[in-house]
Amino acid sequence: MKRIYLIILVCWTMLSVASAQELTVKEMKATNDISASQYRVNDLNGQPCALVKVQLATRGAKFAGSVIGTPEFKNGVYWVYMPAGVKELEVQHNSFVPCHVTFSDYGIQSLQSLTTYVLTLLMPQGGAAPVQVQKLVIKYSPANATVIIDTKLYKGNGRVEAELPVGNHNYLIAADGYESVEATVKLTANTPRTVTEELNKTVVQEAIASTETRKEKVQEKKEQKTEGGKDPFEEFFSDPFGGFFGTSKKSSKNQTTTETTDGNLPAVETFTVNGVSFNMVRVDGGTFTMGATSEQGSDANGDEKPAHQVTLSTYSIGETEVTQALWQAVMGSNPSRNKSENLPVEEVSWKDCQKFIYNLRKMTGKRFRLPTEAEWEYAARGGNKSRGYKYSGSNDLGSVAWYTNNSGSKTHDVKTKQANELGLYDMSGNVYEWCQDKWGDYKSGSQTNPNGPSSGSTRVVRGGCWGAGPQFCRSPYRASYNPSHGFDNLGLRLAL
Repeated sequence: MKRIYLIILVCWTMLSVASAQELTVKEMKATNDISASQYRVNDLNGQPCALVKVQLATRGAKFAGSVIGTPEFKNGVYWVYMPAGVKELEVQHNSFVPCHVTFSDYGIQSLQSLTTYVLTLLMPQGGAAPVQVQKLVIKYSPANATVIIDTKLYKGNGRVEAELPVGNHNYLIAADGYESVEATVKLTANTPRTVTEELNKTVVQEAIASTETRKEKVQEKKEQKTEGGKDPFEEFFSDPFGGFFGTSKKSSKNQTTTETTDGNLPAVETFTVNGVSFNMVRVDGGTFTMGATSEQGSDANGDEKPAHQVTLSTYSIGETEVTQALWQAVMGSNPSRNKSENLPVEEVSWKDCQKFIYNLRKMTGKRFRLPTEAEWEYAARGGNKSRGYKYSGSNDLGSVAWYTNNSGSKTHDVKTKQANELGLYDMSGNVYEWCQDKWGDYKSGSQTNPNGPSSGSTRVVRGGCWGAGPQFCRSPYRASYNPSHGFDNLGLRLAL
C-alpha cells in the first residue's frame, strides 16, 4: 500500500505539470553592465558575486542552484546573484517545464565575480514548427524503478527508450528503499544518448519500505539483539521519524544514558564511535524571537524578516561541528579539502550528511539528525541563557569565531574559540552548517517546533565560515544551497 502511494505521489507531482510548455534560451552573454559592482552582493565567503539578469516576460519564476539571497523582479528582468565559479542555473515556473541552463553551452565556462550577464529566455508562441528528434536510452537499477522523462511515465525493466526533441530533458527515477535521482540530459542531433543510473539506498526511502522488507532486514541482523531481546535496527525502522523534528521519546537500550525524554536529557552526553568521542549538549526548551531582532540593526537582511515568536521543546545539539575524525570513524573516508582530525569536516553535501547520520544511527541506536533552522538559531543565541549578543556568544566576533579577518583563509580546530552561553563552539564562523529545513520565507505568526516549508529545492545553511565577513556570522543570518553540492566552507552539527 505504501509503495503504491509513493509511486502515485511521484507521478502526480510530475504529471501535474503535464500541460506545461518549454522555455527556450535565446542567448546568454557577459556584458559591460556595471550593476554587479554598483549593487554589489557578497557570497557566503564574503566574496563578490556575479549578477545574472534573466530576461523573462512573466512573473512567478524561481531559480535553483547556488543562488545568493532572493532574486528581485525589476522591469521584466530578474536579478539573480550567484557566486563566482558557478556553471549552471535552473529556471522554474508553474507554467513551464523547468529550464536547465548550462553556461558552457553559450561560451561561458563559469561565472566571474563582479560581472553582469544577460540570460534571455523565450516563452513558447504556439505553432507547429518541425523539430529534430533523437533517441534517449536510460539504463537503471533496481529494475523495478519508476522512470519519468519530462512529464511522461515510462515502463521498463531496467531499461527504457524514448524518441525526444533535440535539447535538454529532465528525468526522474524512483523506487522504494532507494534515493530518487533527478537529472537533466542534453540530446544532440548527431548521436543517440545513453545514460546509466544506479539508485542508492537512503534513510527516508528505507523507512517507507514494505513490512516484508523490514522483516527481512531484521532477520539478517538477529545477532545484533540486545539483552532485552529488542533489535535496535528494527526499533529504528518501526519509528524512523521519532524525534526527527524535536526530542526523541525513546531510549535506545545500548546507550549508557537512560533518561532521554523531553526535559530529562542529560546536560552533556558523551558518545564514542570507533574510538572517537563527541559531546551532545542539552538545550532546554523555551520561546524566543527568531529573525531580525533589534541588536542586529541595519545588518539584518530581508529574508530574516519578519521577526517572529518560536517555541521549541527540549533537544540536544553538538558541542562542536562534526570533526573529520568523527566523519572518518563513521564513514571510513574524509572528503575535506583542508585535512586534520580535529578540523570540522567540509566538502559535504546535505545528502552526504543524511548518509552519515544514517550510519551513526545504526552504530549508536540513537536518532541523530540535523537541527531544524529554528533549533539552530535558538542554540546559537544561547537558548534560555541568551544575553542578546549579535554573534553566537559575544558582540566581539573575533573572540568566538574564525572568519575572514582572522582565519588565514582556512578552517581551524574546533573548540579553539570562546563558547557561547550554552557551551557550544563555532556556531559563528569556521564552517557553515547544514540544517534539516528546506528554504522558505518567514511567516509572521507564532510557531511551535517548526520544520520549515514542505517544498523547495534548496536546504538552509547557517553560521558563517572562515571566509565570511561579520554580517554573515550573525546568529540570525540565513542562506541556502543545493542539497547535492558540498563546499570547503560547509559542514554540519548534529542534533538529537
